[in-house]
Amino acid sequence: MSDQVLIKGARLYGEGDPVDVLVSDGVIARIGPGETPEDAVELEARGQVLLPGFVDLHTHLREPGREDTETIASGSAAAALGGYTAVFAMANTDPVADNSVVVDHVWRRGREVGLVDVHPVGAVTVGLKGEKLAELGTMAKSAANVRVFSDDGVCVADPLLMRRALEYSTALDVVIAQHAEEPRLTVGAQAHEGEQSARLGYPGWPASAEESIVARDCLLALHAKARLHICHVSTAGTTDVLRWAKDRGTKVSAEVTPHHLLLTDERLTTYDPINKVNPPLRTRDDTERLRQALADGVIDCVATDHAPHAVQDKDCEWSAARPGMLGLQTALSIVVETMVRTGLLDWRGVARVMSERPAEIGGLSDHGRPLLEGEPANLTLVDPDAEWTVRGRELASIAANTPYEGMRLPGVVSATLLRGRITSREGKIE
Repeated sequence: MSDQVLIKGARLYGEGDPVDVLVSDGVIARIGPGETPEDAVELEARGQVLLPGFVDLHTHLREPGREDTETIASGSAAAALGGYTAVFAMANTDPVADNSVVVDHVWRRGREVGLVDVHPVGAVTVGLKGEKLAELGTMAKSAANVRVFSDDGVCVADPLLMRRALEYSTALDVVIAQHAEEPRLTVGAQAHEGEQSARLGYPGWPASAEESIVARDCLLALHAKARLHICHVSTAGTTDVLRWAKDRGTKVSAEVTPHHLLLTDERLTTYDPINKVNPPLRTRDDTERLRQALADGVIDCVATDHAPHAVQDKDCEWSAARPGMLGLQTALSIVVETMVRTGLLDWRGVARVMSERPAEIGGLSDHGRPLLEGEPANLTLVDPDAEWTVRGRELASIAANTPYEGMRLPGVVSATLLRGRITSREGKIE
């Protein structure tokens, strides 16, 4: 395939008149009129929106250990089809990514597949057990060059251990990402603690379980002068804590998932475990506050928390079902539905929350870059007017546990380019 691609008639950030964008040798070589190279592959944009490629700080690729639900190859395909050029693979694999051997395997396998840049997230504690710090320094200096550490799925509940992790992170220039859940407040919890859980008889997951850990860790990060990242923010109260912490100068960033921007605990009345997720779906007031916080920059970015599960782990009684939802191929559409169509974000805002800020938080220098000549050609072309119907079995993931089954959603990724190479086009992997 040619190493040159001509994107014809794209609107950069959805602004201004359509322009031609020539990509050559992995970078944006020219924006504007000029001769078309004979061997260039042409992409007809027809006025569609060109954005920097998306970056997901929170993806579960399940390899190694649960290749029956997802592999690095299938997850990378889903990411490329969703407009992503880089993803961060969470550490709760089997074996756990708590050492350089596992993180290097994930990194190398991602390079072999080559559809997106796969950056492994290292565990904060050995085996995600919250008892002893993992080999943070070794993983940070490994071939994988780990920049983000998280026990996601499990909270680093011990304040002394969390303090030590934050202190070590400053010397390593890495970020600690916390799954904020005070475990003593969520024993047996099955749903957001509120009117719906009371009516349905589910043990409640209180908002304070998240908010108390976020407040604690913001204070620890402030005193350690460390960088803290809060995973999958789900409550209105957490946005208040984040605003307070940022005003005090705390180096804290935060993400919100697409499903917490759109879905509420009203869906639980069906008793369908497809809606079971951790943290749980909250109230309509929470979703509205999360949207506003994302628009205001209090929440920095959107992260999918893409969590594939086997049929037997979802098609069962609620209490036995595993929490989690697919997210890579539907994320853009949910952001368009909740943020763009509501006027809370324009397309430059979408680039900020889905590409620029997550790349910056994750320490990526070649993603989330501006659309300028000479910049890396990690790009996403989006048809803002198109709609599509979600069918779980038609998605690239091995699993099919999407809560959006049958929904008609706006915004379609027309093409994705990784360093100038087309990885997906018109809904197919290249």
